[in-house]
Amino acid sequence: MRIVRARQISQVFFFLLFLWFCVVASVGEAWWQLRGWPVNWLLQLDPLVALGTILTTRTLYAGLLWALVTVVLTILFGRFFCSWVCPFGTLHHLVGYLGTRGKTLAEKAARNQYHGAQSVKYVLLIFLLGAAVGELLARLTHPLGLSPGQSRPSWVLLILALLVLLFLSLRKLSAQKLRTAHWMVVGVAVSILLACLLSGNSLVGASLQTGLLDPIPLIHRSVNLVILPLVDGATHKLAISQRFTLGAWLIGAVFLAAVLLNLRAPRFYCRFVCPLGALFGVLSRYALWRVGKNQSECSQCARCEGACEGACEPSANIRISECVLCMKCLDVCHEDLIGYRTTPSESGEVVSPDLSRRGFVISLLSGVAAVPVARLGGALGTHWSPMLIRPPGALTEEDFLKRCIKCGQCMRICPTNIDFRVGTSGCQYNCIACGHVCPTAAIRPITVDEKQGKNAFASAGPIRVGAAFVDRGRCLPWAMDKPCIVCQENCPVSPKAIFTREHFSPVRAGPFMVTSVQGVTVTFQGGDLRPGALATGDYVCHSITQEEQGHWKILENTERVLVLSPDPAQQRLPEPGDNLEIQIRLKQPHVDIGRCIGCGICEHECPVSGQRAIRVTAENESRSKEHTLLLS
Repeated sequence: MRIVRARQISQVFFFLLFLWFCVVASVGEAWWQLRGWPVNWLLQLDPLVALGTILTTRTLYAGLLWALVTVVLTILFGRFFCSWVCPFGTLHHLVGYLGTRGKTLAEKAARNQYHGAQSVKYVLLIFLLGAAVGELLARLTHPLGLSPGQSRPSWVLLILALLVLLFLSLRKLSAQKLRTAHWMVVGVAVSILLACLLSGNSLVGASLQTGLLDPIPLIHRSVNLVILPLVDGATHKLAISQRFTLGAWLIGAVFLAAVLLNLRAPRFYCRFVCPLGALFGVLSRYALWRVGKNQSECSQCARCEGACEGACEPSANIRISECVLCMKCLDVCHEDLIGYRTTPSESGEVVSPDLSRRGFVISLLSGVAAVPVARLGGALGTHWSPMLIRPPGALTEEDFLKRCIKCGQCMRICPTNIDFRVGTSGCQYNCIACGHVCPTAAIRPITVDEKQGKNAFASAGPIRVGAAFVDRGRCLPWAMDKPCIVCQENCPVSPKAIFTREHFSPVRAGPFMVTSVQGVTVTFQGGDLRPGALATGDYVCHSITQEEQGHWKILENTERVLVLSPDPAQQRLPEPGDNLEIQIRLKQPHVDIGRCIGCGICEHECPVSGQRAIRVTAENESRSKEHTLLLS
């Protein structure tokens, strides 16, 4: 079997496996619904996910150890992941093939020429890793006391150390090595200086943003939150109702643009944007096995150039960091001059990525500085957004941002779509799925007992993701004198976090003068009532003339007749000449902040459409002491 055929089989297998993992990430009782399927396996194979979390948290989540397998295989065989495993790469490969159909060999070769802009992906990789490493750099300076507020000897020590490093680096070096050492020293000095200046600054932190462009989280996010909801919109086989995603248009636009750009150049995203490909490019320079020519001379037919997926110039000095191991050059070379071997290519190799030292330093420092600049908005301080509600088990916001890779797995698994936005369906009281599917523990796995604060967790109480607030300007009982206790009825907490207080509010019609009384039937004058409108059991009347008589419940009414409920507790019924006031008995909702867990069920069930009359915000969430509302 040809090696290209083996690669195609591998691509189809892993692409179908990826789609299967997306489909089975559903809560249910069917055999295919989340029954031990390793739905995060491809994410765990991603070394950029593992590297990012190591830099931001200085720990490695156990499931991400799979990334070591990918790293080892890359060092052995080169960028195999891109053309043999990556589902996003497979999609690019397919669309790129469609874009080159009907093209001449010269046109294909022209599209596959190496372009200097392919170094952009390395700039993006360094920038994203710089954003992840800022806090680590600041922490490394703390033991030395290297901060602006410390004594001058600390700064003198830093300067002396850099001078020694400079002296050792410049001794007996050639001109090329001298330039290399110069940029190394400058990079180290500037990085340490920046870390010293930022040390102790509350704005300095780590932010894991690799998932924005990392192809594995990106395709998970796109398929889970855009493609599957569109496909399942009519059948609802994967979800009981239509799934919604805030910002789905942007996710879909990025995905569609990345795919369609392959019509312009095969594997456009892989060549110019992909930070994971850039990481593999760095690792592949150490690969034991690589593609290369058996001899330097060939007929220069350009067949290998026309077939190349990575624009790595296989006919000349092959760029090892750009070769995605599609193996098409081996297949199309009619002279059998290209092989997969352990020796360097006879026509020469370009091993290192095409990235200048200046570009490296600027990208790194830009990434480090981007986080404190972004935090000047105060999102992690006093100006935090109350609408930013994280699922039960989510880490503190700062730690959450150090781990979340934006893969969308939590939103995909959520049975009620509440991770899209609180209030859309309400967090099911017994559901803990999101924490068990998160690949980086940004949402830690919890038990039902911990979520509800029962048994061993009784002393800690339930996990609160926020608190509900009644908008009295929109609430039916508060603002419109309409009976409603929907939020109180649907509150899942026991005892309920929403309670009501009885209130009697006079209707606009009236008062009414009693003209006659026959038993419990009262005839009046002074207004017209809609027949049967007061027969709901919520209306009462009482005498303004004899206020001490209390309330009579209204059983039935016509335009000028009321049928009252006989009440033994009443001393007497209304008498002719009494002025009656009709009132509606309301149960106005109140929230017990000490019991509310912020599940959002009340918000979802509220009959006031649009902006609900009861809404959940992040105040009083368990994960942040600064957001608490209770003083004791």
